[in-house]
Amino acid sequence: MNTRNDGVDVPTADCTGCPHRGDRLAAGRCAPGDACALAMSGRQIARFFTQNPDLASQYAADEFWERRAIAARHLPQQRLLQMVDDPDEVVRRVLAYRLPVDELDRMIGDPDREVRITVADRLPVGKLESLVDDADYLVRQYVAKRLRPGRLFRMINDPDREVRRAVARRLPPESLGLMARDVEAEIRMVVAERIDAPALGGLLADCDWRVRRIASQRAPIGMLRAMPEDEDQDVRDIVRQRLADGQ
Repeated sequence: MNTRNDGVDVPTADCTGCPHRGDRLAAGRCAPGDACALAMSGRQIARFFTQNPDLASQYAADEFWERRAIAARHLPQQRLLQMVDDPDEVVRRVLAYRLPVDELDRMIGDPDREVRITVADRLPVGKLESLVDDADYLVRQYVAKRLRPGRLFRMINDPDREVRRAVARRLPPESLGLMARDVEAEIRMVVAERIDAPALGGLLADCDWRVRRIASQRAPIGMLRAMPEDEDQDVRDIVRQRLADGQ
């Protein structure tokens, strides 16, 4: 263990039996306590592979998960394919970032949420529907943000509010009527902001004043003339002002 000038102890590996002692150490491409493949320090390991990326393949099956994860950042993509079943999720997260996109299918069912989120972020749009029913709402949220708008119908009844909000923001306006009765007012507000104006009639009578306010700002003037006095002052003011202006 070495101690830095600031008093922090730095783990130092024993160079005596190191296979890189005769070449990399002698050439100044590693240094005990600073850049070392065998130290139990992620920072030192990362520095070592930054200077010696050609040695990464030697550590792809190392028993220390952090050494494998850092080595994976420098491996050729074809070598990464042999690591998709690595037992450690941190290693597999690196793979999810680095694998060729046409090889990501094999990680769609990964048990780690962060791996599947990365897959959902990188997978070709045409293959995203395989994650529409993922067990984790964050994965489905990524899917909802990337799936083609015309393919979002399967997600309008998603159990998670934030997923449905993402759907409401991207669903084609002519299809938003399917979400006009969502249980969450925040979702109905998004619908009121985006739905085609002639379709706002039902939202003018919504139980939440915030939804009615948005709807009253966008609805055709003819709808407002048939609208009874609203119980909310803000909504009444908007309706009266628009009627007075005739627009």
